[in-house]
Amino acid sequence: MSKKPISFGKITLNFQKETSNDGASSGFGSFGRPIQEQKEIEELSDDLENQHVHQVMGIKNFGKKAKNYDIQEMMERAKKTAQEVAKKSMESKSKDADRDVIGPLPPNLGQDENNDDIGPPIPSNLIDKDNENTIITKQGGEDSYDELSDSDDEELPLEKRIPNTHEVEMHHGSKAVVALAVDPSGARLATGSIDYDVSFWDFAGMDSSMRSFRTLQPCENHPIRALQYSATGDSILVVSGSAQAKVLDRDGFEVLECVKGDQYITDMAKTKGHTASLNSGCWHPHIREEFMTCSQDGTLRLWLTENPKQHKSVIKPRQQGGLKTNPTACAFSRDGNTVACGCFDGSIQMWDHRKNFVNTSCVLRDAHQKQTEISSIAFSYLGSYLASRGNDDTLKLWDLRAFKKPLNIFSNLFSRYEQTDCNFSPDDTMVFTGESLQRNQEVGKLLFYNTKTFETVTSIEVTKSHVIKAIWHPKLNQIFIGCGNGVVKCYYDNKRSLRGAKLCIVKTNRKRQSVEVVSSQQIITPHALPLFKQEKLRTNKKKMEKERLDPVKSRRPDLPITSGQGGRVAASGSTLSSFVIRNLGLSKRVNDEQDPREAILKFAKEAEENPFWVAPAYKNTQPKTIFADEDGPSDAKKPKSE
Repeated sequence: MSKKPISFGKITLNFQKETSNDGASSGFGSFGRPIQEQKEIEELSDDLENQHVHQVMGIKNFGKKAKNYDIQEMMERAKKTAQEVAKKSMESKSKDADRDVIGPLPPNLGQDENNDDIGPPIPSNLIDKDNENTIITKQGGEDSYDELSDSDDEELPLEKRIPNTHEVEMHHGSKAVVALAVDPSGARLATGSIDYDVSFWDFAGMDSSMRSFRTLQPCENHPIRALQYSATGDSILVVSGSAQAKVLDRDGFEVLECVKGDQYITDMAKTKGHTASLNSGCWHPHIREEFMTCSQDGTLRLWLTENPKQHKSVIKPRQQGGLKTNPTACAFSRDGNTVACGCFDGSIQMWDHRKNFVNTSCVLRDAHQKQTEISSIAFSYLGSYLASRGNDDTLKLWDLRAFKKPLNIFSNLFSRYEQTDCNFSPDDTMVFTGESLQRNQEVGKLLFYNTKTFETVTSIEVTKSHVIKAIWHPKLNQIFIGCGNGVVKCYYDNKRSLRGAKLCIVKTNRKRQSVEVVSSQQIITPHALPLFKQEKLRTNKKKMEKERLDPVKSRRPDLPITSGQGGRVAASGSTLSSFVIRNLGLSKRVNDEQDPREAILKFAKEAEENPFWVAPAYKNTQPKTIFADEDGPSDAKKPKSE
């Protein structure tokens, strides 16, 4: 009888279809209890365990297992939802583009057209009327002139934009204020004059008296030529008549001093610093450690605050024939990529800051009259215009895109100082400069010109002296002017100006209360203790007698001493002979204090009784000594016998 072989069925894995629990399939089928029945048994056991824990400890749901999730089912559901959202976004693409303010979103990120916009609606003043799909945003959180000059201010005429409704006067000294600087935040003002003084003004700490909180002479007996705060406002550059520029901190304490070069070296590129007096200087607008100076030695030098012992770069401007010329004014462009200077030969020369300074990037030879100083050059805020002020009584406006001929020449502007400057308004619509007094004039003026039409906008009568420096601060919207009589004036608009001098006017000038000094009176108490007894006032005679007895007050000379003490030696040991005798070990100690005559005469009696040297020699021939006749003439004067 043959045995029947045992056969095994196929075991396959199918994730799409659930495995049947019945035993109809071939093979052994499934082992153990069915899955559903096993789950019910596990849940029942868990419930019994939880009931037992609740009865013993009073805690429910202790040790409950985490809920099981079907990840595959969740992925299928998410995929189906994403396809439906993409289909609806494609249908509502055009409608979303019209409703969206900034611009259409990508189709896969679109929203349902039935959904409302999230958040409050956009304010009407931020939506441009001409194009509703754009938003006008204001950058920066600080108050500035750009925020104050809104659409209403743009419609105002240029004369009304000048903040000159109110004025404040500050007194620096009696000499001309030729240097002026305001820090970028507008909190402090620094003024420099030809009287060697630099004054610091703090608007937040001043009252209506308008007094500076510190005045110092940083460069000793050298007049101040230029002042400028750094881009961060933490330090100030001081350019004086010396060959060494200095950098001070906000409180006026010296931070560094540039090195002076060797004046006996011909090549100025081989020296570490300037060798002649400085003319001007300025900070880099973006690099806070870099500044520039120009000097009478014919060079411009770039410095770093980290290394004041040697310049970073040296620039040598040249004339038409190749000879050197002295730069009288220097400036950086607003973006910091261009270095410009005005020279004594009337030329304006520029270099690219990103390259080496061998070749110029732009040169204009006949910008101003030759052999006259170009006192100032200024770049516009947008960087397309350049203004130059010269001592040839002209102010010229240039377009850097066509830098061959000036856009306009403003003439008959007399300038007496080498520091008379020019500058642009914050919106570049005006250019302004100061004017020095001539013989027939009585009041110095600050003149404003339109950069588009080149017409005179207005002129402000400042003071009965020269107008040298003028700064229109863009954040404060205030104009600071340095005059020739030592007066610094500040013009502002009460409505459109911020902080600055407005903070000082509202503060009252409180005088310090004088402290009453009570003179100490003598109280006579006859029974007072000696400890509290006051010394009676003596007359001058008794006072002088008492001081005469005091060796310190009378300055009594030192008394002679017998032995050395306190660094002094006795008179007997102060000579070289006494030192040698005492240190060579003589048998007898020589007393230097006795009288030499007495020391010799004490041997006279012994010499007379016991002669040793002279008497024995004449004992036989001349027992009785015969002395020469004192009354008779000497042998040499005896008369000759006839």
